[in-house]
Amino acid sequence: MAIRENILTSATARDKYIQGVKLLKNEFPGPTTSDLGISGTSQPVSTYDLFVVWHHVAMTTFTPSTQSDRNAAHRGPVFLPWHRFMLLQLEMNLQRVLGNDLTFGLPYWDWAQDGQLSSARQRRAPIWAVNCMGGTGIPVTTGPFAFDPANPGSWRVRITASGATGQLVQVNRGLRRQLGVQTTRLPRKAHTAAAVGQSVYDAAPWNTASPGFRNLVEGWQNQPQIPPPSLHNRVHVFIGGDMSPSTSPNDPVFYLNHCNVDRIWERWMQPPPEGHGRIYVPAQSEPASLRGHRLNDTLNSLLSGTTTPAEMLDISKFYTYDALSV
Repeated sequence: MAIRENILTSATARDKYIQGVKLLKNEFPGPTTSDLGISGTSQPVSTYDLFVVWHHVAMTTFTPSTQSDRNAAHRGPVFLPWHRFMLLQLEMNLQRVLGNDLTFGLPYWDWAQDGQLSSARQRRAPIWAVNCMGGTGIPVTTGPFAFDPANPGSWRVRITASGATGQLVQVNRGLRRQLGVQTTRLPRKAHTAAAVGQSVYDAAPWNTASPGFRNLVEGWQNQPQIPPPSLHNRVHVFIGGDMSPSTSPNDPVFYLNHCNVDRIWERWMQPPPEGHGRIYVPAQSEPASLRGHRLNDTLNSLLSGTTTPAEMLDISKFYTYDALSV
């Protein structure tokens, strides 16, 4: 079974993650951009970039299509199980390219620990070191995902969402980050503690206006001293650049963020009195307008098959975390 470790305390997990991500970025299983309806000269799409496309499609699929808030993976109850499934698929692919290493677990970044630092130090935290995720820039020029125009093997963003149309387009450029520009601070430990303290998972209207744990940890809910964007959303905004649009998995930090969100959810689901139990709502008896977010609905995505939120509540046979302290 895989153990998911803190990327800042496990050099092995850090190095394997970087190695595996690069291998997936340079693996081309068959689909092309034309197969995926992306305009321009047809090009093969890497395994890593298929995850980018997957996330974009879910984020631009509204549930139901008659509204513009809740989508197939965000702004509603399924936010946590949908991303848990996505992380699990990436983890399995990383295990495969790392020599079928079933002990490898996705590392997480405890961003609330860095959030305790001054805003200036947050932009220079160890996560941004040259031996970890690299630094800031347009493009990023330090670390394992630095862009070198003279080296075709360096990290390149190949598919992104057009700012003008929101459609997927082909590009060939370096990774972009603007640390601390749109917001100067990461979430703090008090914010994660407040989320874990929520007794309700989610509630009507099941969107960005909902009370409860899901909406607070996702980062839409407005609470005293935790104005949005908060928690998960604030991390995206703090990093900026390629972490901002629907194609945010272009930045490998995306998965470190979501792995930490998944860890916080796992902490919330611990048995009482430490947590609140493996509770999920809405129930299947709720209206069909919530399809894709109810307990036994099939996850609305390109790769989920028949997987449901109910199947994502207990993942102990797949992985565990080295610590659930938030």
